[in-house]
Amino acid sequence: MKNSMKNIPWQDRPEGSNDVMWRYNENPVIDRYAIPTSNSIFNSAVVPFKDGYAGVFRCDNKAVQMNIFAGFSKDGINWDLEHEPIDFEAGNTNMIESDYKYDPRVTFIEDRYWITWCNGYHGPTIGIGYTFDFKEFYQCENAFLPFNRNGVLFPEKINGKYAMLSRPSDNGHTPFGDIYISYSPDMKYWGEHRCVMKVAPFEESAWQCTKIGAGPVPILTDEGWLLFYHGVINTCNGFRYSIGAAILDENEPEKVKYRSQPYLLAPAELYELTGDVPNVLFPCAALHSKEEDKLALYYGAADTVTSVAFGKLSEIIDFVKNNSL
Repeated sequence: MKNSMKNIPWQDRPEGSNDVMWRYNENPVIDRYAIPTSNSIFNSAVVPFKDGYAGVFRCDNKAVQMNIFAGFSKDGINWDLEHEPIDFEAGNTNMIESDYKYDPRVTFIEDRYWITWCNGYHGPTIGIGYTFDFKEFYQCENAFLPFNRNGVLFPEKINGKYAMLSRPSDNGHTPFGDIYISYSPDMKYWGEHRCVMKVAPFEESAWQCTKIGAGPVPILTDEGWLLFYHGVINTCNGFRYSIGAAILDENEPEKVKYRSQPYLLAPAELYELTGDVPNVLFPCAALHSKEEDKLALYYGAADTVTSVAFGKLSEIIDFVKNNSL
């Protein structure tokens, strides 16, 4: 499942470029108005599904109500999105109320696709649900108390337990945030919370000195778990979100082996610099082929549209190892 990529989205590195990662030259791949009622479509998650791809997409409507929608694609670039938000049924709980849903991640574990998102329950917390077919969806118990964001599941159990990264926060747009890991025997009760990564000192890596948060589902490599994450600096013009990567220990992922000092991608293109929230790159999904040494990273741009960047897995891993904090 993890490497069954017949048509992974891909463009070769532009001629003359030495960048470790590069953008799709027809970005954004999903416009802000791809759903008739939408104000913006961004911070979304995709996975291989049948002979193509499926995903869960954040869409803020024209009342700026935040919700998540299903979508399908043959090639990972051209998407057909449902026009109504996902209607969850009760899963392992009858308590499925939600004031809002945003910033989903999706991964296949064992026999189903698990979805995590920021769920509004007396403040932001981590919602969990699952689907077998992206048609019927089941909502489970929230993982944590408010306040929390960026809940990201590992794609397989670790030492017999489900594992999830998250970022404890507060009820607003917090000027702080570190990455933690928690474990669960049953995807209902979570504990064994451990700190994974804290923000970097300003003097050492200022792009990630204010807050950090896990991005796509981690990818298991020969070096350990490759984790893309967003890092934030608070500038005189507000928060600026960039993308970096780290490598976590395979069996003890709370241990960071390497962590990129320079960013991999930062706001530079017009669709990243301007939008509802300027200067934001927010990664939520990564498709990869180990055999072909390819990776396609999906990210929200300026909290407005969805874009894609590419890179070679081996080069990204080498970059993180050779430029580690």
